[in-house]
Amino acid sequence: MKVNLFVSRDIEEPYADIHTNELTDNITKAMSILESEESNEMLAVKKGSDIALLEFSEIYMFRVEDKQVKVYTEDEEYLIKKPLYQVEESLTGDFVRISKAAIVNLKKVERVAPSLKGMMFIELKNGLKDNISRKYLPGFKEALDL
Repeated sequence: MKVNLFVSRDIEEPYADIHTNELTDNITKAMSILESEESNEMLAVKKGSDIALLEFSEIYMFRVEDKQVKVYTEDEEYLIKKPLYQVEESLTGDFVRISKAAIVNLKKVERVAPSLKGMMFIELKNGLKDNISRKYLPGFKEALDL
């Protein structure tokens, strides 16, 4: 799907035109998101040349790998163009940064255990694993009310 964005200071209220030869589930979902007031709880992501819209509740983790921000869901992996700090600014309170390169959804945490050199190990419900660095451990504990 080709996407064009036009920014103009002459427009009072944003609007979107969608041109298609068939009404697919993704287009219907995009229309509903664009029309809703809660569109800030969705994230546009890419997988190959496809664009998908994810609800924050579907996302398990954001992680920087090979200079790209990857978005992990239960069984899929996507890319976004925004840097991690910009992603973090738009997230709900369910997300917490665990390292310089990763943010996790607290609702998707399976277990947390001690690791090496004062760090903690985290495993998500979809099997993803990462370390919580010492720098971000106090914020992680605070988010869990520990």
